[in-house]
Amino acid sequence: MTKDSSPQRRQMRELIAQSAARLIAEDGIQDYAAAKRKAARQIGVPDSHSLPSNAEVETALRAYQELYQKDEQPARLKSLRQEALTAMQLLERFNPHLTGSVLSGTATRHSDINLQLFTDNVKEVELFLLNSGMPYETGEKRFRINDEMLPVPTFTLQGETAEIRLAVFGTDDLRKNAAAGKSPDRAKIRQVEAILAIA
Repeated sequence: MTKDSSPQRRQMRELIAQSAARLIAEDGIQDYAAAKRKAARQIGVPDSHSLPSNAEVETALRAYQELYQKDEQPARLKSLRQEALTAMQLLERFNPHLTGSVLSGTATRHSDINLQLFTDNVKEVELFLLNSGMPYETGEKRFRINDEMLPVPTFTLQGETAEIRLAVFGTDDLRKNAAAGKSPDRAKIRQVEAILAIA
């Protein structure tokens, strides 16, 4: 048995995952890595090898929400998904895809709506937002594209229930990921409509 699979280490990973899940659900930390590091510090574990995977934190988060937020979380999730769908329909010409916690079902009261757009002209997105009279903030965020961390332009809109964060990729990025067999969890308009229909 390796040191990493010892009962003590497994128990510590589980403890950190549960604490990170609570930080995400209650305190508004949306970055899993930050939540894991803070949880480890709170528990007093400096050893980074004990940090759980994102999948372990997500499992703990689902369990936390089922136990402590089962009366509020499903309604909030449905509201966020409906707002995401409305935004996607508005931005349909830019091939929008829903990603993140609103898609996975682990959204909290602090979650943003994350949409990925695919177009070869970022300026068209900005022009569309300007012409629509929607206030927005510009920025950029790094994403892994073809095994490289690259900056991607972003736009942040203020929605009714949450901020809507748009990340604008080139149309080629979608094709390259598909060709390489790398398809992160994301859903098109029809898929989000189907999810809402059965919710």
